[in-house]
Amino acid sequence: MLNQFSRTQLLYGEKAMQKFASSRVAVFGIGGVGGYVVEALARSGIGALDLIDHDKVSLSNINRQIIATVKTIGKYKVDVAKERIEEINPECIVRTYKTFYLPATQDQFDFKEYDYIVDAIDTVTGKLTIIENAKKAGTPVISSMGAGNKTDPSAFEIADIYETSICPLAKVMRRECRKRGIESLKVVYSKEMPKRPFEDMSVSCRQDDICSQDTEQKGSKRRDIPGSTAFVPSVAGLIIAGEIINNLSSKAF
Repeated sequence: MLNQFSRTQLLYGEKAMQKFASSRVAVFGIGGVGGYVVEALARSGIGALDLIDHDKVSLSNINRQIIATVKTIGKYKVDVAKERIEEINPECIVRTYKTFYLPATQDQFDFKEYDYIVDAIDTVTGKLTIIENAKKAGTPVISSMGAGNKTDPSAFEIADIYETSICPLAKVMRRECRKRGIESLKVVYSKEMPKRPFEDMSVSCRQDDICSQDTEQKGSKRRDIPGSTAFVPSVAGLIIAGEIINNLSSKAF
């Protein structure tokens, strides 16, 4: 029967579509990368999505986050994303958590409930906690490495964390994963050398109230606010979504 996912079904088949509809995916971080992951998964017919992010939409998000418009500024990102999903697929079950994921908040989640987990947050402690808990639960996880200060969307690729290079965040994650005995981790990363952002305080959000509250909650204070574009984080997010869909479809037969 013709529906909003008919064109997808022409490529994957009915059994895969049933698999998508019965799958539940958790996306940690609904920002420049995670927002596009959510969008693509919703448009692919994923039946249940858990959205985890404590942030509200701010003016400086509009250049790269699909949920950010002048009308959504000040709203919680998970609430905006949920509304978008319901307009795409009203049958999708969406659970939202206005939570900053760290060891202190990890008990809110049972990773065994998920068919796939997406790590699209930007704090190392949180990323490692997600990855460790996913490994313990035996649930597939894919982690986004750095997308800031980059302008070449074609430089992204999927790799194991121990096969990465150039990306500063991936370097830190390799070291920390090795310390914790994590033998493998699927990541999306860029081989592009990060650019040095211009030192222009007139357009930096370092002193913005929302940004200041955000970094205080994360327990860190950035010396540099990363630059970003509309076309780099989005590509990373779409690559992640594609990897999930293709992986789930392979399990349908």
